[in-house]
Amino acid sequence: MLILEYKLDGKPTQYAAMDEGIRVVQFLRNKCLRAWMDRAEEGQSASAMSASTAVLAKQFPFAAALGSQARQAAAQRAWQAVQRFYDTCKQQQPGKKGYPRFQRTNRSIEYKVAGWKLAPDGKHITFTDGLGIGRLRLVGTRSIETFPLAQIKRVRLVRRADGYYCQFCVDAQRTLIHVPTGKHVGIDLGLLSFYTDSEGNVAENPRHYRKAEKKLGTLNQRVHRKPKGSKNRGKARKRLGKQHLKVARQREDHARKLACALVSSHDLIAYEDLQVRTMVKNHHLSKSISDAGWSLFLQWVRYYALLHGVECIAVPPAYTSQTCSGCGELVRKSLSVRTHCCPHCGLILDRDQNAALNILQEAYRILGHRKTGESAFGDSRERLGTEAPLAGDHMASR
Repeated sequence: MLILEYKLDGKPTQYAAMDEGIRVVQFLRNKCLRAWMDRAEEGQSASAMSASTAVLAKQFPFAAALGSQARQAAAQRAWQAVQRFYDTCKQQQPGKKGYPRFQRTNRSIEYKVAGWKLAPDGKHITFTDGLGIGRLRLVGTRSIETFPLAQIKRVRLVRRADGYYCQFCVDAQRTLIHVPTGKHVGIDLGLLSFYTDSEGNVAENPRHYRKAEKKLGTLNQRVHRKPKGSKNRGKARKRLGKQHLKVARQREDHARKLACALVSSHDLIAYEDLQVRTMVKNHHLSKSISDAGWSLFLQWVRYYALLHGVECIAVPPAYTSQTCSGCGELVRKSLSVRTHCCPHCGLILDRDQNAALNILQEAYRILGHRKTGESAFGDSRERLGTEAPLAGDHMASR
């Protein structure tokens, strides 16, 4: 599924109509969630929730202005929150289970295949439901008109701090041809440097939030100095939201470019399977960890690895920094010690590079076990009738 995004150019009345539609979606989602909480019959399944939106449209005239399929999409959002809660309970995960909560800050409307019409040139879109949004100009460089309309499964209107956007969910697959390099790498994520790989290369930590923290603090003070409900407070909130949006976009741009370069230049990538949600509970490091954006970076690494067909292995992080990559002995060290000095084999190495080497060696071990499991059921190459090597064949000999 591809997501193509455009910025929308319209009139203030059209933006006001979109805001009204966003409020209606929030109202419908919360109503469906309330029916589930009250054990009502119309809230106990996805189909019952979708059907209840037609009843709500008859009861509330403002809800009838939203298209029927957009109302059903709002009900689907409520059911997704319920389903996530059920799945978490079944998995018996420790801690909070994510009980569904009422939404207060909805920012989007989602249409299915009805309620909108795309111009043949791909530069304009018209919304035909009762909200009165009308015709809007699409600002962007993507070529949505090259895709058949049957492949566009969803159209989403999104409100952000700097304007309104239109997202097209296209049923298409992106394919990339990976050029083999024969290189394998393990990466150790950190705060002093963003990551250090097993070859000793270091990616600097940009610290986007830290650099913008002073300006964000000033804008935040201006918001709180304005009277609540005033237009000046609304303008100050908008400026603050734009600055936060800029930091988020900087962080995502850095993560995407770094992940793409890492995947395209290696045939195997090993990384620590970090529990970032648990790590941010450390009040001394939570801001720095959140600013680094490790989860976002690893998400893009896995995405590009899937596109390139590159093996991407998550390694348990236990003792990767304490174990010597040369002899395998345990060398205890505190977080302030940045150099690994092994008293057993005499290896002296940067602490993060030593951890990256351990991560890569553990990935080789995992791939070796995977190949052994495949061999227990027979040679898969013979079953497929091809001479193509398995993903772990060249790893098992190491």
